[in-house]
Amino acid sequence: MSATGYEAQREKKRATLVSLLAAISLASLKLVAGLATGSLGVLAEAAHSGLDLVATLLTFLAIRLAARPPDEIHTYGHGKIENLAALAETLLLLLTCAWIVHEGVGRLVSGEAQVNLSFWAFAVLFLSIGVDFSRSRLLRRIARKYRSQAMEADALHFSADMLSSLVVMLGLAAVWCARFAEPGSLPHALLIRADSLAALVVSGIVAALSLRLGGRAVNALLDASNSLYYKPIRAAVLAIPAVIEVRRLRLRDCGPICFLDLTIVLPHIMTLHQAHDVVSQAEAAIRKIIPESDITIHYEPDEYKTQ
Repeated sequence: MSATGYEAQREKKRATLVSLLAAISLASLKLVAGLATGSLGVLAEAAHSGLDLVATLLTFLAIRLAARPPDEIHTYGHGKIENLAALAETLLLLLTCAWIVHEGVGRLVSGEAQVNLSFWAFAVLFLSIGVDFSRSRLLRRIARKYRSQAMEADALHFSADMLSSLVVMLGLAAVWCARFAEPGSLPHALLIRADSLAALVVSGIVAALSLRLGGRAVNALLDASNSLYYKPIRAAVLAIPAVIEVRRLRLRDCGPICFLDLTIVLPHIMTLHQAHDVVSQAEAAIRKIIPESDITIHYEPDEYKTQ
């Protein structure tokens, strides 16, 4: 592995460890606050943070395994382990959503929505929003820098955590407002159940994010490439004066590395050395668009002689 590769792995591991410690702290605090208040919304957040812990641990392990060099069996490397980790995270999140919906609907139907409000519940949620904001920014920056899909998934996940924590806080605030409504009235009935409704909203947010992440992981495992790269790469290669045509362009992601192969058409009068220089220019142009790329270029002579 190059010095740049070691630096990338070190930076990714350091960011993941910070996120892991944050997940342990938040899950513990939310669980205590949820049990103390009886808030399903806070307990849903605790379960969500518990899965954050599992997902972050999966990401940490995936990054370590994905960094292993290619071997005789995995000739493209082990980068897709990150995609498998993201898919596993998706399944865990969907299971959590099912539990939250089951509990939320049960409380709404039965009317058992007793919540013991306290300052600590709001304090924990405020702290959660601040921590999620910080680690989301950190992970997103490093994910974009090193094209790590697993870390990008975590960053999106924690961005949704901030929104879900805010929704739970609104639910708790609504329960607090219920004391000012007339008991037995429709406003009172809605406000007293706001915590359960907030939990259902959280489950919807988590489910939508899970399906999005799962779809991206499946596409990566099926070698679906990012179509946004096609036009810029073709344009960059065709901008080289000697290149007549780009006949084939294929891309596949394997973790942070993009494997790319294409065929270019060059004038038939070019020497081998001249053709090699053009290929080197094409590789340099492509790496300006995708720095972490493994490029294979085949060149062919033009079909018709120029006059």
